Parts: sequence; structure tokens; C-alpha cells
Amino acid sequence: MATPDGGRAIIQAALDAWGRVDVLIHNAGNVRYGTIRELSDEDLNAVLDVHLKGAFHVVRAAFPHMCDAGYGRIVLTSSIGGVYGNNRCVNYAMAKSGMIGLNNVIALEGEEHNVKSNVIVPSAVTRMAEGIDTSQYPPLGPELVAPMVGWLCHEACSVSGELYAAVGGRMAEVFIGEAKGAFQPEWTIDEVDARIGQIRDKADPKVFGLHGHVDHLVYSFGRAKGQPA
Repeated sequence: MATPDGGRAIIQAALDAWGRVDVLIHNAGNVRYGTIRELSDEDLNAVLDVHLKGAFHVVRAAFPHMCDAGYGRIVLTSSIGGVYGNNRCVNYAMAKSGMIGLNNVIALEGEEHNVKSNVIVPSAVTRMAEGIDTSQYPPLGPELVAPMVGWLCHEACSVSGELYAAVGGRMAEVFIGEAKGAFQPEWTIDEVDARIGQIRDKADPKVFGLHGHVDHLVYSFGRAKGQPA
């Protein structure tokens, strides 16, 4: 799976067995700890290959079959380490944040074919938690994550291009937002400094969603044309 041939082999095995691919869940993972200063090239690539490239290779192999069939559900696995980062896990953070961009493009390209893609951001005590003191954790079994994954795979799933956290019984959408910000036709460094509070004001954020690339530009261009925030 960490190679193009591996990804194709996995999907071909499914096609040989069932004749079609309706659902794809990418949940393969590994971990190699190390700070930015000390992380080896080998440990960097070991994690990127399994998490990020592995997801891409199986998606690329399955996606055309789903689009041609007019149906598909894809679930990618990210992490709070990918959304917020974590000390001594830069390779993991890079790979898991990359899932967000991959998910967005799958959702956009799959929209007209009824192929939906979403990201699960789970927290569960699995083999990857080995060595971590979990004695003070609440119940964090995978059974508290599986129902959300099941819904994202289901024909009833009504969303695409989104992220959902599941941790200890709490389920919540995770989203990227922007402050309304500040507009003026020209800027200096001093003016940025003077207005940084307004630039960072998150009181009433803008959340653009699946077509955020276009919506972000439309909103920003509108501000430049004098439209209200």
C-alpha cells in the first residue's frame, strides 16, 4: 500500500472478490518519534509512506471504479496530531494534516459521481498507544469511534469533504475557519501591527466548506470591491 503497486493490488483483490468497490477506509498507520532536529530521513519517509502516500495509492486505484459506478464512500484517518500537532511527532503531523487536503480534492472530484469522502479524527487506545500512560484516560475503545466511521461509509451519509472527531464518546465536526479580517487597499508592516487584533478576531468566523477554495476568493475579492464583511 505504501507503493503504487501495493495500492493497486489491494483494490484489485477487492474487485476480484466482489466485482466492485463501494467503500474504502484507509486506517493503516505507524509511528516513529523524533524532534525536527533529530528525526532521520528513514523515519520521516516510513511514516509519510504508510499514512499519506498509502492513502493516496489506494484512493487512486479505487476512485475511478467508484466514479464509473456512480457511487462510493471514502473515509481517511487523520488525528488531532495532524490538526493541532504534537511534540516529537513531526512526521506524523505532516502525514495526518496531508489527509485534509487529499480529502478535500477527493470530495470535489467525486461530487458529480456521488462519491463522498470524509475524514475521521479518532482517539482510541490501540497498539499505537503502546508506551503511553493511559491509566487516567476515560474509556477510549475503538467501539466509540466505529459508529461514526460506519455512518460516513453508509449510503445515508449526507456530507462530503468534512472532518469528524470521535473521542471517548464525544463526536464533533472539526472545521477550518477564517477570521473576517481587515481590508485596506495598501499595507505597511506598521499597519499590520496596528490592526493585528482585528486581523485575528475570531468572534464571527467565516467557514467556507467543500467549495472553500472558490468561496474564499469570492469573499476576499468582494471585500476588495467594497462589499461588507
